[in-house]
Amino acid sequence: MKNKLREKFPLAYFIASRFVTMIVLLFLLGFALFGLMELAPGDIVDQMMTQQIMASASGGTKSQNNATGQENIFNEEQYSKLREELGLDKPFYVQYFKWLKRVIVDHDLGTSLISRAPVKFLLFSRIGNTLVLNLISLVLITLFSFLLGVYFSSKAGTKLDVGVTFFALFFHAFPGMLLLILMQLLASLTGIFPVTAYPSFPFSASPVKFTFSYMHHIFLPLLCSFLGGFGGTMRTIRATMLDQLGMPYIFALRARGISEKKVYLNHAFRNTLNPYITGSANLLASLFGGSMIMEIIFAYPGVGRLTYEAVMQQDINLVLATNMFISALVLIGMVISDILLAVVDPRIRYGADK
Repeated sequence: MKNKLREKFPLAYFIASRFVTMIVLLFLLGFALFGLMELAPGDIVDQMMTQQIMASASGGTKSQNNATGQENIFNEEQYSKLREELGLDKPFYVQYFKWLKRVIVDHDLGTSLISRAPVKFLLFSRIGNTLVLNLISLVLITLFSFLLGVYFSSKAGTKLDVGVTFFALFFHAFPGMLLLILMQLLASLTGIFPVTAYPSFPFSASPVKFTFSYMHHIFLPLLCSFLGGFGGTMRTIRATMLDQLGMPYIFALRARGISEKKVYLNHAFRNTLNPYITGSANLLASLFGGSMIMEIIFAYPGVGRLTYEAVMQQDINLVLATNMFISALVLIGMVISDILLAVVDPRIRYGADK
């Protein structure tokens, strides 16, 4: 039965198998995250109790200190009860399976242990900002990488080609965090761009004004993201074009009198899509990974910054939800890239017999 389905619907079978693999990977990722949070020293209850003790110890008189001592004892007595209420007294794998059951059965991501707000609300209030920023970066990187990669493949060996290739390699190898810090210093010293990456007023207040202000605020972070991803992608497309232009079928097309424009765009260019589609999933993953640092440095209200705050506060519900959501997006991107490979390359037949 399995082989029959594979032979009859090879692409559908491949997609289904990849989604099953994705679910297994997400399950293992969540298990590992719970385990890592368990290994971290202390927990959220320790932080809450420490803050209460420090606040109560701010009194200066002896009577206040005595009262503080009694309150501290009371807090210690309530420590185990609070851990039990939050479910932190159970082993991490028990906590994980309880969380998993709540997500699957009730479609509930839980409540933030710090703000007491629904995790779903916190996540979806930030995910749009992260998606917009990363999708803009991906579109710009793709557009300019193909335009310049194809163009400079026709100028291989010239001084302009060497110069552009050098700068592309330089920014590809340049540390992203250092580039972000330098860009923020530039914004701080010149005052041309804001030091934060998000407007101070909501979209509903003035949609048109917000759009222009948003583009002004994200210009520097977007430039950093573009420079980091453009170099490697452009060099890959350029190298693939040069490799294709040296193939025998290109010489045959030119011998038949096919115009150089058609040789470039209709034949050689199409074969550059395969390596780009294969690498686009890794590019998307690196964009999401790098956006966390950008969101922290430029105070951008995205999922990366939310994850950082949740980790620092040991808010396990929020940490798990944000990481699982971003991981799911990256894995879905990888599945889509494999499907696109089968669409653009007729030689690929998933599941077909060799």
